[in-house]
Amino acid sequence: MERHSVGTGNRFEVRYGYCRAVRAGASIFISGTAPVLPPGEPVVAGAHAQMLRCGAIALDALIELGGQPGDVVRTRMYVVDAADADDVGRAHAELFGGNPPASTMVVVAALLDPEWRVELEVDAVISGEAGS
Repeated sequence: MERHSVGTGNRFEVRYGYCRAVRAGASIFISGTAPVLPPGEPVVAGAHAQMLRCGAIALDALIELGGQPGDVVRTRMYVVDAADADDVGRAHAELFGGNPPASTMVVVAALLDPEWRVELEVDAVISGEAGS
């Protein structure tokens, strides 16, 4: 099985030894994606906007590996405050509502950066590929 990966150049990828996303056959696995911006730009404010940023980064990686948003079969959302659930869920629906995936939202004690309100993981299976 062929394996392809993409990175974003995020400082954590090199430091912690991972990449943004891996494609193995028809499956794509996207790492926990935080609402990071290019160096020097502040973190976007609010859980809804942060979730949209996480989704944009994840979907860019998905597309780079040959997938499309409709190929997403599972997402995991990690939020630091249960009060953000509706804002994060609304953004999730905007990103994936056209073809809703299986999904989990978990409240966690913290994320790596105290300004982050949400982190997103995405799994996809490429439509029409062998084994999908």
